[in-house]
This record gives sequence, C-alpha cells and structure tokens, in this order.
Amino acid sequence: MNARRKFVAAAVFAAAAVPLGAATKLAAAAESKVQLMFVQSAESLKADDKTLRLVNVAPQTIYFSDRPVRVAGHITLPAYLEEWTAASGPNNFSADPPNATLSVYEPGKDSNTLTVVEISKPVVEGRDLVYSYKLIEGKVPTTGGVTALFIDWIGPGGGVGVGFHGVGVGRRGVGWR
Repeated sequence: MNARRKFVAAAVFAAAAVPLGAATKLAAAAESKVQLMFVQSAESLKADDKTLRLVNVAPQTIYFSDRPVRVAGHITLPAYLEEWTAASGPNNFSADPPNATLSVYEPGKDSNTLTVVEISKPVVEGRDLVYSYKLIEGKVPTTGGVTALFIDWIGPGGGVGVGFHGVGVGRRGVGWR
C-alpha cells in the first residue's frame, strides 16, 4: 500500500470511527471518493516573478475533504512533502502540479489579496517553504503579512489532474467566483 493510500485510509478510519472489519470495507469504498485539500499558513510572504516564499511556515499542514466522506486534520510538513514524490504514486503533485489560491494580508488594504497560481518544486529553507509558481489569475504581492496557501485536492489513485483542480475561475473550489 503506497503512502497516499495509507494516509487516506488512516484519515477515513479516524473520521468514520467504525469497527475494524467494517473500516476496511469503508476505506476501500471511500478511497476512490476522498479528495484531500491542504492549507498552509505562514507569518509572511516574500515573492518574485518565479518563487513564493512562505516565511516561517507552520510546521503542520491542514488537510480536509468534502462530501461524501468528510475528514480533517493536520500532518507534518515532511509528510505533506511526500505527496510531491514518486513514492506517493504516479499522479503525485510533482507529476501534475496543483493549483492553489494564495491569500495575503497587506497592511492598509480592506481585504486580503487573492491570487491563483500553479505551484511546483517545494523546497524547505530553514523555517521557510519556497515554491516555484506560474501565475493563473491576479497579481502576486512581492511582500505581505500573514499568508495562507489553499492547495487543490489530491485523491487516492490519481485525484490530481485536469478536471480535478478545484481552484480558479469558473470552477468549484477555493478560487471560485
């Protein structure tokens, strides 16, 4: 069982709280339906035209899913980064980078700046997490205060990919308008 399937099965078991025999059946049935989305938060942002630096990123990444099986929790940053490796399966984030909505507090503005990007190549540098990105919509601030990155879903067995990205214009998800 690959890392993603173990992670999803554990999340389903924790959320479902059913007897062990039934849990195995539930995990098998739900495994094809669970799509996990992630949220990362940081004290601030530094960006240029190619990279986003989440400064002093939280050591935990929040995950959650929507219907039909609702799960939520948090995982360590190293566990999240495993979703970017071949060990996670053929449809890992490196093979098919996710879209994400960047929400940045900028002093003096009435609301957060929202930008839709495709993220790739995460690298941990000290207490920061640096992504390469491609702009999809909006404008990335070069600096900002408290920042959250809402990362598109990944599903067991290849939930990432064209038609599954829930962020962006005209689609259901974080960046829906």
